[in-house]
Amino acid sequence: MPTSFLRQLWREGVVPLLKRPPAEQVAALCYRMADDHLEVLLVTSSEGRWILPKGWPIDGLHHHQAALTEAWEEAGVKTGIADSDVFGTYSAKKTMKNGVVQECQTMVYPVRVMELAKSYPEKNKRERIWVPFENAAQMVREPDLAAILRRFPASHARDTQATG
Repeated sequence: MPTSFLRQLWREGVVPLLKRPPAEQVAALCYRMADDHLEVLLVTSSEGRWILPKGWPIDGLHHHQAALTEAWEEAGVKTGIADSDVFGTYSAKKTMKNGVVQECQTMVYPVRVMELAKSYPEKNKRERIWVPFENAAQMVREPDLAAILRRFPASHARDTQATG
């Protein structure tokens, strides 16, 4: 192959892929009051890791609405109130079905859970568990997500006072 072709392929094919911005995902930080503390709802990923319910943005929906949709599909949140403001973001790598690893920037939206369903779309694909935030921070793999989980209870102390 001519060297000029390889240079052009590198410049026009590979370099743009390397410089492309990370894909965006939305996550639902589902929480509730339990006794005297807040708990977060974690679900298992397809690889069995503990994560927040998350997915791709949905055309026609605001990001917080898409996060609420993910909370329903992956965790069975039947009734919840999603905050329209992003609480935090974290970066993670997602392995696509074709094996390609995609860098993702995930925007986290708090969702106050009022009711969980016994049956929901991904019930047979995932486990779900309520845990205190500090425990959750130790269970997730992404350091930035762990930091978000550690920061959340103090920022939502009014929730513990209002219902405690």
